[in-house]
Amino acid sequence: MQGQSIKEKSFNQLVSYVDRQAEELLVSGLGKLLPESTFLTEEATIAAQDSSWQWIIDPLDGTTNFLHGVPVFAVSVALKHQHEIVVGIVQEVNRQECFYAWQGGGAWCNEARIRVRDNAVLSKALLATGFPTSDFENLAQYMQALSYFMQRTRGVRRLGAASVDLAYVACGRFDAFFEYNLQPWDVAAGALIVLEAGGVVTDFRGGSDYLFGKTMLATSSALYPALCAPMQAMLA
Repeated sequence: MQGQSIKEKSFNQLVSYVDRQAEELLVSGLGKLLPESTFLTEEATIAAQDSSWQWIIDPLDGTTNFLHGVPVFAVSVALKHQHEIVVGIVQEVNRQECFYAWQGGGAWCNEARIRVRDNAVLSKALLATGFPTSDFENLAQYMQALSYFMQRTRGVRRLGAASVDLAYVACGRFDAFFEYNLQPWDVAAGALIVLEAGGVVTDFRGGSDYLFGKTMLATSSALYPALCAPMQAMLA
C-alpha cells in the first residue's frame, strides 16, 4: 500500500507500521485487562514477567496481502492458560467478521454459532493451505502432498492468512487446512475456534504438537482419516 513504512525482517518476511502499532495497542489494552499475563507476539513487543496466563498475538496476519492491497488479512488474539488455549478471536477485517471461541463455549461468528462442515468424502472437499515463503527444506514433500490433494478434491486454496483459513474451516467454507512452518501466533486462536466448532486439530504426525511444532492439519472428524494418512506418509 502506498505510503506504508515497510521493513523486511528476512526474505519474504515483511512488517509494516500497522503491524507494530497494532501490536503495541493490543499489548497495552490486554495488559490492563489481565495485568498478570505475559505476551507471545509476532513483532516481539516487550511484555510482562512469567505468568500462567499468556496472550498469543498476531496483530496483522496476512501482512503481505495488506501491503499489496489484497483484501484477506486479520487480527488474531488467543489467551493461553498453563498449556491450553482458552480463548481465541480472529477478526477478519475486510468482511467485518469476528470469529471467536472460548473453551467449552462453542465457536461463533458475529453472534451466530458455527460448525465445521460434515463431509467425509475427499472428492467433495475444498482445502486451504499455505505456501512456504522462506523455509523450503520440505518443499519436495509439500509439492507431493499438494499434487495428491489437487487431483482428489474440489480444489486447494491459498489465501495467505492462516488465521482466516482456520476460521473458514470452523464455519464450513473450507473442509480442511494444512500447512507447515507455522508459528504459534499464526494458529493459536484459529485452532481453538476449529476445535470448539467440532473439528479436529493435530500436527502432521497426528499428535497434539501443533501450536509449537510448526505443522498443522485442521478438519472435521469425518474427513480427518482421508487427510491424515497421506499427510503422514508424505510430510511427517
